[in-house]
Amino acid sequence: MIPRKALLPLALALNFLALPAVAGIYEDLLEAANEGRNQQVMEILQRGMDVNTVDKEGNTLLMLAARRGSEDLVRFLAKHRANVQARNRYGDTALMLAALKGHGEVVKILADAGAEVDHKGWTPLAYAAFEGHADIVRYLLGKGARADAVAPNGATPLMLAAKNGHVEAVKVLLAAGADPNFKSAQGATALSWAKQADVAALLKQAGAKE
Repeated sequence: MIPRKALLPLALALNFLALPAVAGIYEDLLEAANEGRNQQVMEILQRGMDVNTVDKEGNTLLMLAARRGSEDLVRFLAKHRANVQARNRYGDTALMLAALKGHGEVVKILADAGAEVDHKGWTPLAYAAFEGHADIVRYLLGKGARADAVAPNGATPLMLAAKNGHVEAVKVLLAAGADPNFKSAQGATALSWAKQADVAALLKQAGAKE
């Protein structure tokens, strides 16, 4: 029988020997997720790795998959209790990244899994409006996202869509009741940010004032 006093040093030694193997699997897991090798990610996770593993920037596997638009992997991770509310070091959630990149089906999967559609700060709707993903804007509004949610820079989704000339997103937001005359703390409006004549015309038709 091994003396009790010898057990602790022995356990520490065994753990030390296992460290390189664990580190290797961790690196393999993140590399596979970043490169879209979804089957490999699933296989590694099924061998016992944490479904909420993060990279150096705080991106979870779910965030990496959502950003790539990897629907099958997002479904797998959500089914295996990945944290859909987790944020990276920049404050982004998986849903926000999917909305930013225009991955509509991933947005739906995450929303169905309980991801917050609306919250303080930058929102999935703001990200979708900024990039002009009108279908995602429409979907998020239908799920309860606030049309006039104010971002940390003082802008509403309508202002962001107008600034970047996204006509369809502007139309969707106006139809949902977004305020064309909302003013930021700096006095900016969607109309003052609009750089394209067709966007400005839409805003004026909706009652935007100079």
